[in-house]
Amino acid sequence: MTSIQTDVVIRTHCPGQVPSMLDTIADLWSDAHPEIVNTPGATTDGLSAVTLRRQITGHLRHEGFILVAAYAGGSMVGFGYAFPCTPQYWYGELLPQIPEHVRAGRLMGLCELAVTPARQSQGIGSRLHTELLKAINPDYASLLVRPDNTAGRTLYEHLGYKHAGPYRNEPGGTVYDLLLLHVDSAAR
Repeated sequence: MTSIQTDVVIRTHCPGQVPSMLDTIADLWSDAHPEIVNTPGATTDGLSAVTLRRQITGHLRHEGFILVAAYAGGSMVGFGYAFPCTPQYWYGELLPQIPEHVRAGRLMGLCELAVTPARQSQGIGSRLHTELLKAINPDYASLLVRPDNTAGRTLYEHLGYKHAGPYRNEPGGTVYDLLLLHVDSAAR
């Protein structure tokens, strides 16, 4: 059973604050993803702390970029970041398969959500997700998840995300599952 941790504080960070946090974020991400970090060949699939730093730095330019972080005892124990985006940007070649009503709505691209293993299953990921939804106020949220990321899939299904189809960032690249959430206005 998930318990909400009251010793955890959620803080919102603007793009200008993020570069100085990249080492902490990358370390936390690596800690939260041992299945990637310890898998031979994962870095060749574009999955590494170095790639994450580059990805975040590139995403900082998107208007509306927001990073939320969870802190316990002054240390970061989780983070998530997202930004408003167009369906054309987010879905790419999969766009024709996305229902028209989804393409017409405000969309949030959820890029990363990670919680250190010692603090997982305590409601922190849900709280981070809620803060991102409040900040961006989308009609729909979407994300990519590795099919073998059981912990992530469990959280995303709990949050209400539904499978929208397989997705590749580039031809011949890793196949991810594209998940989609219709955001109920009461959840924001």
